[in-house]
Amino acid sequence: MPYPLGATWDGAGVNFALFSEHATAVDLCLFDPEDPQRERHRIRMQEQTNQVWHVYLPEARPGLLYGYRVHGPYEPKDGHRFNPAKLLLDPYAKAVTGSLTWHPSLFGYKLGDSAGDLAPDDSDSAPYMPRSVAIDPSFGWGEDRRPRTPWHKTVIYELHVKGFTARHPQVPRALRGTYAGLASPGAVEYLSHLGVTAVELLPVHHSVADKQLVDRGLTNYWGYNSIGFLAPHPRLASSGAPGEQVAEFKTMVKTLHEAGIEVILDVVYNHTAEGNHLGPTLAFRGIDNAAYYRLVPDDKRHYMDYTGCGNTLNMTH
Repeated sequence: MPYPLGATWDGAGVNFALFSEHATAVDLCLFDPEDPQRERHRIRMQEQTNQVWHVYLPEARPGLLYGYRVHGPYEPKDGHRFNPAKLLLDPYAKAVTGSLTWHPSLFGYKLGDSAGDLAPDDSDSAPYMPRSVAIDPSFGWGEDRRPRTPWHKTVIYELHVKGFTARHPQVPRALRGTYAGLASPGAVEYLSHLGVTAVELLPVHHSVADKQLVDRGLTNYWGYNSIGFLAPHPRLASSGAPGEQVAEFKTMVKTLHEAGIEVILDVVYNHTAEGNHLGPTLAFRGIDNAAYYRLVPDDKRHYMDYTGCGNTLNMTH
């Protein structure tokens, strides 16, 4: 099925769907949950409907780790940066597991080559990439409803999940810095005592730390370097099991709702962590650079940078 996009479990199997207008072929790579570095299967996605590549795997289960390799022309001057040597995250993944390790193979071109980003690099990036996770979307929401506090009575508390809970004396130490910590009785009671009716969470979706920060021993604490818009970041989860951050996040939302507190997400949909034309190939760039990003019309090697972050997502479809 071409929709919904992403990996969707229907109780009997998992459907995978990926949009790429200019790709010539797409491979779905499945990894061993017990050994995420081991690729167990590589499946050529034969079905294509309205520029969406898709395949259904009967008997596949939640917890499956996967990524994509997308084939097509590597012609930066024409806006195309396909490179099947690069394992790519699913932009519609509901969960991501593992860490990104900065390495030259993450770049679609040969670093240091005299041709710059015009010379494709054929080294495999999989050992240094996180994995997308197929999840079970079911959850016991019960009678949960948004509190819908009237605007004139709304009191919003902007917070960072880790920062708010890291040293909160009423949050159990084992839960500090996590979604579960924010949902702990002490944290919820504190917010309620203040009269807070809504929390605005600084970015909780999957992001990566910029290379220049990592090289200096730092990290992108705030999370505005997005790469997985639909995936709660596992670094903010108390459980390390792949995909369990989703249930923990939902539990947090349900708990806050029960206390009459709405949840607002600070999201960043205008750019991604792939940066400018010299950035890494992690997802969108390798799936279909010319479709996902806004390129300079008469110089498609470069990006329209309205964001100041190196690229701008294409919202004109």
